[in-house]
Amino acid sequence: MLLTKMAPSPISFSKPKILFMVAGFLSLVLSVSLWFGGSKDQGIFVGLWVPAIHSLGTLVLTNERNSQ
Repeated sequence: MLLTKMAPSPISFSKPKILFMVAGFLSLVLSVSLWFGGSKDQGIFVGLWVPAIHSLGTLVLTNERNSQ
């Protein structure tokens, strides 16, 4: 079959992409920690950072790719 002949391609991430991914993950961890620590409002607030960080990363990386 065609699926068995295809070799898996390695996944490579640039340093800026890794930075945005780590920032989003740390924001998520902080949000969950605040939520279960009793500060639910602060946990929700910090949780809203995750999509904002990922959106900013997409914007920055897209503009970076277009300028090359």
